[in-house]
Amino acid sequence: MKKLISILLTLVTLAPALPAMAAEEVNVFNWEDYICEEALTLFEQETGIKVNYMRFTTNEDMLVQVRADPANYDVIFPSDYIIERLINENLLEELDFANIPGAAYTLDWLQSAAYDPGMKYSVPYMWGTVGILYNKTMVKEPVTSWTALWDEDYRGNVFMMDSIRDTMGITMKMLGYSMNTRDQAVLEEVKDKLIEQKRSGIVKAYQVDETKDKMIAGEAAMGLMWSGDAAYAMGFNENLVYVVPDEGSNVWVDAMCVPKGAKHKTNAEIFIDFMCRPDIALLNFEEIYYCTPNSGVIDLVDEETLANETLFPTREIIDRCEFYDDIAQELQAYNRIWLAVKSAR
Repeated sequence: MKKLISILLTLVTLAPALPAMAAEEVNVFNWEDYICEEALTLFEQETGIKVNYMRFTTNEDMLVQVRADPANYDVIFPSDYIIERLINENLLEELDFANIPGAAYTLDWLQSAAYDPGMKYSVPYMWGTVGILYNKTMVKEPVTSWTALWDEDYRGNVFMMDSIRDTMGITMKMLGYSMNTRDQAVLEEVKDKLIEQKRSGIVKAYQVDETKDKMIAGEAAMGLMWSGDAAYAMGFNENLVYVVPDEGSNVWVDAMCVPKGAKHKTNAEIFIDFMCRPDIALLNFEEIYYCTPNSGVIDLVDEETLANETLFPTREIIDRCEFYDDIAQELQAYNRIWLAVKSAR
């Protein structure tokens, strides 16, 4: 791998821009609010490749679309456990890294992640953690545990995430289990705990993208949130604090992949390489404020930004977190529990 990195870094320096394919377009399927529009404009100007840009809200929504017609998309941005599933289902193309020399900027610890050993099918785009964003003027004391989300003093004052893996996962952590548990007894315990939280009136809403703006506006005391959304919100409200609770949490990676049978694979790889270019990766980092996996960006940001543990978690924080594994075999059980939670009255 070290030799490969050296070769790729040489290619970053020496290789001319690759020509666009004859089709002159690339179909990109990314999360909501997850790219700098200027980066897309620059890509089109520099390469002549038109970007057909589409958005999704959750991994599960994206997965349904990709399974239905993988060739509809050229670049997708799934999270780690979905990448593992897509690999197992033979729905991803192996990448030609001769077209992606910028992949060499990927941080070392992300080049050998278990969801894609050897980084054959994916190039990390952003990474981060799951934690609690809270308003220090609305809580009794600093939040350090997931149990705060079950504190009845905050009835109607907690936003939970409308995300099956995240909401169930942090409940597992609070109860002392791995976020990847398959034990049916544990899953039932998780279900009961989440129903208890809902019936107690603690949960104000289950939502995703709306939470950051509602926390900025002071509409709740705390919310379950991804680190990048938390960092964004903290930039607009000085009373907001983000924490990865003591019990541990999820560390995640969203990466760029090419679906099986993509119509514009070379253009897709040119797009991925462009996103890896440090100046472009910096634009995206500054726009969406998630942790960057790009060592070239880290060399460009100031010391104050590097000291921000929401954007750049310490090794101690990372070590008490875990990646999600694919739970395809248990998905029916997870879905049954999630339906019971969401429909509880």
